[in-house]
Amino acid sequence: CCISVDIDAVAGWLGSYGGEDSTSDISRGLFAGSIGVRRMLKLFDKYNIKTTFFIPGHSLETFPEECRMIVDAGHEIGLHGYSHENPIAMTLEQQTAIMDKCYRLIKDFQGGKPPRGIVAPWWESSQEGAELMLRYGLEYDHSFSHHDCQCYWLRTGDKWTPIDYKKHPNHWMSPLEPGQMTGLCEIPASWYLDDLPPMMFIKKAPNSHGWVNPRDVEDLWKDQFNYFYREEEEFVFPVTVHPDVCGHPHGLFMLERIIEYINTHDGVEWKTMEQICDDFKSKNQPPKGALLPAEKGAMLENPNLKLKTKE
Repeated sequence: CCISVDIDAVAGWLGSYGGEDSTSDISRGLFAGSIGVRRMLKLFDKYNIKTTFFIPGHSLETFPEECRMIVDAGHEIGLHGYSHENPIAMTLEQQTAIMDKCYRLIKDFQGGKPPRGIVAPWWESSQEGAELMLRYGLEYDHSFSHHDCQCYWLRTGDKWTPIDYKKHPNHWMSPLEPGQMTGLCEIPASWYLDDLPPMMFIKKAPNSHGWVNPRDVEDLWKDQFNYFYREEEEFVFPVTVHPDVCGHPHGLFMLERIIEYINTHDGVEWKTMEQICDDFKSKNQPPKGALLPAEKGAMLENPNLKLKTKE
């Protein structure tokens, strides 16, 4: 199990939530990056849990003291864009510039230790996204939902045909064409294991009204955990939370109840995302022909490097 934390904070309002012109919404982001983060660190310390924080570059530079507390407590840091911008709205050049800046920020912040994984902002990854991750030597991603409780090797470059009602159906009646396999471990993402849509009020997002009873969310998460625990010999249970939500008392109490419930089950361990990735890679090999991650940091020295494939 892993309770990963996305510190969207002010960045979330700048890039995704439509609050970039609202001093009130920016204020909520300031709460998340300071008060919310500190409360969540206290919670994880109480239960002796090490986890992964996915931190936008904007949050890292805006809340350096809180981010230093995260590193000093032994938690992992992963990539999450700079201002929670939408990858599919940008050119490859723009995406590369953001990846380069944020990769360097985290590497320098951790005294030379580069990030190993990434969560795409808003779980939107572009068609070029996987190759960009591979070029920077990232080992895992947590943005896709091909499965809900098992890690898998990410495939990139799938092609599909949108419906165009102005044309004869023969123009768009065709199956999805699978792309190329990669050596990037995908740790599945699920909107049904995310605190933000049901529990955070966002004025410009109609599906995020913010007043769902935490116990209803808790029941939804428990149902998923119970099914996986009953049906699977091994599984991953990656929950996504935000200090914007679970930094508030009702969210913290919900997390306490979830943690204590899961802890009553034999054989369950709390892990960081990089530990989940390492476990998957120790038991599985990328398929033949898969695009493999470059060496860590190689992209910083050679922007024109070419990716290798699994022989």
